[in-house]
Amino acid sequence: METLKSMWLFFQDQVLGMKWLNALMGNLLSLFGLDVTGRIGGSVQFFIYDVLKITVLLCVLIFIISYIQSYFPPERSKKIMSRFHGVWANIMAALLGTVTPFCSCSSIPLFIGFTSAGLPLGVTFSFLISSPMVDLGSLVLLMSIFGAKVAIVYVVVGLIIAVIGGTLIEKLHMENYVEDFIRSANSVDIEAPDLTRKERIIYAKEQVGSTFKKVLPYILIGVGIGAIIHNWIPESWIEMILGSNNPFGVVLATLLGVPMYADIFGTIPVAEALLYKGAQLGTVLSFMMAVTTLSLPSIIMLRKAVKPKLLVTFISICTIGIIIIGYLFNIFQYLLL
Repeated sequence: METLKSMWLFFQDQVLGMKWLNALMGNLLSLFGLDVTGRIGGSVQFFIYDVLKITVLLCVLIFIISYIQSYFPPERSKKIMSRFHGVWANIMAALLGTVTPFCSCSSIPLFIGFTSAGLPLGVTFSFLISSPMVDLGSLVLLMSIFGAKVAIVYVVVGLIIAVIGGTLIEKLHMENYVEDFIRSANSVDIEAPDLTRKERIIYAKEQVGSTFKKVLPYILIGVGIGAIIHNWIPESWIEMILGSNNPFGVVLATLLGVPMYADIFGTIPVAEALLYKGAQLGTVLSFMMAVTTLSLPSIIMLRKAVKPKLLVTFISICTIGIIIIGYLFNIFQYLLL
């Protein structure tokens, strides 16, 4: 048992976390006369290490996820979801969301397509919530920073929010609050062609290039903010605002996350730095969920597809769910870290 635990810790720290890379960057920067224990040197080391680590993990993950995703084009996903009913349909939609686009804005066109195809509104919203908040890539990246327990629980609660949120919207019977052009759109059922293994590999490679270009600016910005928090902002400030002494830290973190726009890969470095500086785990994860699920650009895009009452309902359900999950993570933080 101890051997397995040691092997897992090695995998988590050295393979996923790439701590060897952090040490290597520190040694190389020291050779060039930079003091990595100081603020400037520490910021440079944090920035280079995190950008390289996330880039390597991200490219590998995008390839794997895109290869899996090639088996689930929109037409096939629609057929799969249409076979299930009730809460099982919401669960399936949430699970399918884990192998689809990496940010909320790229999920909305699929949401519109599923809604136009006649899938139940609650089911499509379960997909919309799950897709940016939870994916296989976030599971691996979260493991590399927070450990396996936190990563797995984060994914599970994200799926729970997606299922509950979609179910509530379904129970409220808000189909009339979808814009008319979507409800009246004709569904064209085109059979998805079966790809060969070579075609799937080519598709996955293309997705690596296109997705990485899209998310790179957010990675650089996120890591840059993380480096500033990590090395320049006093720990006492973070503890005062987002630590256990502020009972409204979760609410504040959630509200701060909404106007930002980044995907999970650009948000994780910020979360890592906040946690290191003394912010509570649930507060940090609430911030991540709010940024990825309720970003202002995605809300603007969604407004084109749904009417204000449904949009407000969606935002309210997600916000309340994120806040509740944040407080629960804070309560049980000692069991997870």
